[in-house]
Amino acid sequence: MDEMTTLTTSPKRPRRGARVAAIAAAVALGAGGAAAVMSAVDSGGTTIVRQVTVGGTASNASSTPLSVNGINKKTYKGVVEVSVSSQSSSDFGAPQSQQALGSGFVIDRQGHVVTNQHVVDGATSVSVRFWNGATYKGTVVGSDPSTDIAVIDVDAPASLLSPVSFGDSSAVEVGDGVVAIGSPFGLEETVTSGIVSALHRSMTAPNDFAINDSIQTDAAINHGNSGGPLLNTRGEVIGVNAQIQSDSGGSDGVGFAIPSNTVKSIAQQIIASGKVEHAYLGVGVGSIPESVASQLGVSAGVAITEVRPGTPAAKAGLRGASGERTIDGQTYPTGGDVVTKIDGKAVSSSAELQSAIDAHAPGDTITLTLVRDGEVQTLPVQLGTRPS
Repeated sequence: MDEMTTLTTSPKRPRRGARVAAIAAAVALGAGGAAAVMSAVDSGGTTIVRQVTVGGTASNASSTPLSVNGINKKTYKGVVEVSVSSQSSSDFGAPQSQQALGSGFVIDRQGHVVTNQHVVDGATSVSVRFWNGATYKGTVVGSDPSTDIAVIDVDAPASLLSPVSFGDSSAVEVGDGVVAIGSPFGLEETVTSGIVSALHRSMTAPNDFAINDSIQTDAAINHGNSGGPLLNTRGEVIGVNAQIQSDSGGSDGVGFAIPSNTVKSIAQQIIASGKVEHAYLGVGVGSIPESVASQLGVSAGVAITEVRPGTPAAKAGLRGASGERTIDGQTYPTGGDVVTKIDGKAVSSSAELQSAIDAHAPGDTITLTLVRDGEVQTLPVQLGTRPS
């Protein structure tokens, strides 16, 4: 069994997987580079208990790109295969053991390995296989379903721990060359190459929040690649391979990776405290672009489509949309609050609103500037902790 999520034209959630959201329209906003609650499902800088350095620092020594061979030689000793055992119930209620397979990579000399949360979800035991075939027991330090990231502590000798450095995912551009390394179908040390096909995609995490700013690539990614690194031409991790979109169930050249800046932040928090807390507003949202605002009779900004009961947004009195209107084939929410600024900084899209929430920790108070019934208002909101 493997742990790479496959998306079809009518995506269904596989066991322990995540779906790609076709659009990042609405968010139940949260942190750590992820998540929002979208119209149907969808969502930072969170305080770190102690400073932890993971994955080294991106090297600026040379901008000369490495060949695929060079990237592999630089990093392959840091890429591992992750085998997971878990328990489930049979059709007759009897417990039965299940095996799952994914990929991961070493991020420090202390034995911490990053992989996907959906790879280790429900694990009763974990083993980590290194490049030379040696296998060692691993322990899940913690995981974050909102970003689909987990950290494993592997009990391996220091001589086998070859950390792979993180690169800056915010510096990635469409067309950049990339390499994926992992264990598709259990074929360890498989290397594939391609380019960055698109940026700022949205994936749906295992807990139905959105992972924004994801990287789309045409490098071949298949079942078992989950948790492995997507590397730039300097051999730095710019993403963690997590999902594919496919009609056939195999690689159709549309893969998605969680951005490295999100991964690094989440890994630091997990290593420091074993958990991650995300700031949470509790709304669904939709962007109102300037080009259609006047036709809708509303302000440009981020429309509140839904306010979830009992959330910080509900307690603050935010109002969701009461109707909708279609212009040029696109449906927009109407009749609710339209947020134009957070803490005095303009927001014009769902992604910008989410990023502003991501920059806060649970308990922080933000000030929303919004337009309600044609009048500009300001509203303080104390952010909560996103439900897991």
